[in-house]
Amino acid sequence: MIKRIIAVFIFGSLMIACGSKKRVTHTKKPIERTVKKPAERTAVKEYEQDSGVLYPLPEDTGDFVQFSINSVEEYIASFADIARFEMKAYGIPASITLAQGILESGAGRGSLTQRTNNHFGIKCHVGWEGDYDFHDDDEKGECFRKYNHPMYSFRDRSIFLSSRARYAFLFELDHDDYVGWANGLKKAGYATDRKYPDKLISVIQRYQLDKYDQEVIKTGRIVKKEPKQYNFETYVVRKGDTLYSIARKYFVSVPDLMKMNNMKNSNLAVGQKLTVKAEKK
Repeated sequence: MIKRIIAVFIFGSLMIACGSKKRVTHTKKPIERTVKKPAERTAVKEYEQDSGVLYPLPEDTGDFVQFSINSVEEYIASFADIARFEMKAYGIPASITLAQGILESGAGRGSLTQRTNNHFGIKCHVGWEGDYDFHDDDEKGECFRKYNHPMYSFRDRSIFLSSRARYAFLFELDHDDYVGWANGLKKAGYATDRKYPDKLISVIQRYQLDKYDQEVIKTGRIVKKEPKQYNFETYVVRKGDTLYSIARKYFVSVPDLMKMNNMKNSNLAVGQKLTVKAEKK
């Protein structure tokens, strides 16, 4: 299924005259050009590295790819492969990923998700420099991240959870402890709904999503829990760099990167030196 999802992305790329990558601009207006899911999806090359853990995302052409999903079952069939790959790479149970996606996006049919491909209700937060849209949530007109393809939403959510200190305790849980994850996400402040854990658990059990956790666990190819050791290095800012792109490269959050460098805003200058953490080899 992940091959088919990537095929949709490539199909969208071929629908435009210019396939070159362009910089995303902030706008409240919905992207006018959308590429709807074709009836038949052509299989393409598997996007998985030789390590068998992390698959690279296809290039973002700048065009918004819209999925038409008609049921929870279709949502699961569409994104189960991505959830499994994210579990291998980041240790987040695939069952939790799918259950959150179903709840937060209305199984891909919610108005926010249809406009933004944001499947996890992730808000802009400090340092977000990608596209965005506004939506009434806990407060009126809140800023939510916008992606050109659902795959970017799944990856960004993995980075979001794994790079923030308040979620760190979740990664000490067993890989199949979806109950612990459901309660932990609420405890860490991911959602304000008091029944959020119960809703996640209910979705997982109703659709037997924990089977995807077991499939990944059987492969024995999940990231290890051992604490990583880091060296502090100097990164020289290049043309086109943003705090978000640098933070993503070094797997840290933008607030942590700013704190590390005593920065009061996100302004960067070419040639500027930043302190970054790099994993010891």
